[in-house]
Amino acid sequence: MSIESLKDNIPDFARDVRLNLSAIVNDDTLGKESKYGLLLACAIATRNPEVAQAFDQDAALHLPSAARDAARAAAAIMAMNNVYYRFVHLASNKAYRTMPAKLRMSVIGSPGVAKTDFELWCLAVSAINGCGACIDAHEKVLAEAGTTSEAIQFALRCAAIVQSVAVALEASRLSAA
Repeated sequence: MSIESLKDNIPDFARDVRLNLSAIVNDDTLGKESKYGLLLACAIATRNPEVAQAFDQDAALHLPSAARDAARAAAAIMAMNNVYYRFVHLASNKAYRTMPAKLRMSVIGSPGVAKTDFELWCLAVSAINGCGACIDAHEKVLAEAGTTSEAIQFALRCAAIVQSVAVALEASRLSAA
């Protein structure tokens, strides 16, 4: 299933979601590799197989396999980091902040794509997963690298819209039951 087919499956009660999806797919704020890697990482982060498959299919048309693997790695490593660092950030006991994480995350240093692309993908996944500490860390790296506020905002719009696609599709199954 492609993104276009997925869009056709979004129910009328989520018309805004469908229109927003069209808008980000057609947006040229980012280059194709950056955008499709971002969309794929976000789709995987929704944990919705239908959404992930559709975005993966379209990503294959625009990305080399190494970039698709990097998008998958961004979603996977952030699944781990977002849980860990969200706890560290929210826990009342501040002792956890001084303890070494002891989590392997070498892919962040060597992702196989441009560092700023990978950071942008990690930022968007962190927004989906709700980790303020990771959001701050990745946004800081991006800002220091000269990434524009518009590019960062676009990544967050993509995260929000891709997540809303997954929820709309799941909600449509409830109304069909």
